[in-house]
Amino acid sequence: MRMHEIHLYPPKGIQTRKSGLFLQFQGEQFLFSSDAAEELKEAISRQNHELVCLYDINLVDEVWKESRPMPPSNPIRVHDIKYAGVDATSKLSSLRCVLTEAGTTAIVISMLDEVAWLLNLRGSDVPHSPVMYAYLIVDTSNAKLFIDNSKITNEVMDHLKKSGVEVRPYEAILPEIESLATQGAKLWLDSSTVNAAIVNIFKSACDIYYEGLKSQRKTKTKPETSLDMLEKGKPDFQFEGPAGLYKVSPITLAKAVKNDAELEGMRNSHLRDAAALAEFWAWLEEEINKNVKVTEVEVADRLLQFRSKQAGFMDTSFDTISGYGANGAIIHYSPEAGSCSAVDDKNLFLLDSGAQYVDGTTDITRTVHFGEPNPRHKECFTRVLQGHIALDQAIFPKSTPGFVLDVLARSPLGRLDLITDTVILVNQKRTGHGVGAALNVHEGPQSISFRFGNMTALQKGMIVSNEPGYYEDHSFGIRIENLLCVKEVDTPNCFGGIVYLGFEKLTFVPIQRKLVDTSLLSSSEINWLNDYHLQVWEKVSPLLEGSALQWLGENTRPLPEH
Repeated sequence: MRMHEIHLYPPKGIQTRKSGLFLQFQGEQFLFSSDAAEELKEAISRQNHELVCLYDINLVDEVWKESRPMPPSNPIRVHDIKYAGVDATSKLSSLRCVLTEAGTTAIVISMLDEVAWLLNLRGSDVPHSPVMYAYLIVDTSNAKLFIDNSKITNEVMDHLKKSGVEVRPYEAILPEIESLATQGAKLWLDSSTVNAAIVNIFKSACDIYYEGLKSQRKTKTKPETSLDMLEKGKPDFQFEGPAGLYKVSPITLAKAVKNDAELEGMRNSHLRDAAALAEFWAWLEEEINKNVKVTEVEVADRLLQFRSKQAGFMDTSFDTISGYGANGAIIHYSPEAGSCSAVDDKNLFLLDSGAQYVDGTTDITRTVHFGEPNPRHKECFTRVLQGHIALDQAIFPKSTPGFVLDVLARSPLGRLDLITDTVILVNQKRTGHGVGAALNVHEGPQSISFRFGNMTALQKGMIVSNEPGYYEDHSFGIRIENLLCVKEVDTPNCFGGIVYLGFEKLTFVPIQRKLVDTSLLSSSEINWLNDYHLQVWEKVSPLLEGSALQWLGENTRPLPEH
């Protein structure tokens, strides 16, 4: 049978969702990471097809021609050291130590949040994420930032010069990769994130290097050269010649473990965010009580207005999920003007939202009922709350991966006698994800999920979300989400000197009391909720006045104990 060829012609541009970033640029090799491209090739080959990369033409561009929107050109800014905590020079120095220990001479960084974090820069090229389109190459003595020069202000240029970073044109990245190969670079490439174009260019340049070496060599030298090792399928970094180390970027974990300044910024931004949410909920509750028609889109727009009044507000951290009734059961629901539902007092309303501040990133979900919830609503809500409390109170040994804790949030839902073919349970969605500090609202490598594959241990300073939920198709959805910071916990017994970890709350917004069925809660669970609401009142009330302050007082009153 003749092999068929499949040509991919991806468009240029970007798409963003809360679940992450999907970057498209200059052809199919820029569209896929190296690993994803290899997986696609394998999948296609099993169907007796061949994937062919196009280097010199992108047919979508040929159709688009002059109508293609210009790429974003907004200026980037320096992320102040009081929020970053560590200067870019020190971060680069630490990275170079890692490169040396690994036997590499340079690393290519293509993840936009890693570039931003490493250089203490922020941008606005991607909606909801304070990052800019750029590549960064760091070697043992230099660093080169590949970016549109029009985005570089005088302040940013001075910052880069002080950090020892040179600026190069964005489109010069591939020629630089080829040059590194000709110079014999030992290049660190995270093939799970670096696009296929970079990896393919480097491998092709390495092939050319070794072919040239092979043609020049008359007799075999002793000891073995890198060419000999390559021919045996065992390239070794101790020999001369270019080679690639295909390994997860060391910046991924370094960025995930927040320093004291980053944590302080997260705490402060969450309190301002809580004040904005208290003002918002007080307004919305009053509107519903007055029978004013407010649509899901209008809710999201008004929430943005309240947040934008807070100091340091930059943007939302994702498109607000404003879901009334059955729409709340759609996990990543996006309301549209003209076709969305109005919010009233007949069903549950789920609001998942977040913000980007100059000092931190927030992500919070609350589910409320503006009328009288029925027993089923209360039972489901209470079981979700129990899962939330169980994860919040978890104490676990150092080196524990997040998936081990996931069951804590799911167990109470197993007590629900409501499982049918139309029900989507929490186990269809991970319980928690990592969150950046004034960066992407979703980041790795840590997560709390039922999926066994992520073995990344939770570490002190990491931030994760705690968001168990219950979603019943065509009826309602419930989710309760706070952000947590991993901290060390003093325990009365530490056999063998084992360090134990737990969580510190970052989110302080009331959990609706009337949705709680106290008969299902233990005394300790009631105490947890009362203590949480006391903290909410003490931390947030000084930032409020008027109706918002009154709303906060009403919604943080203690529940009666059994």
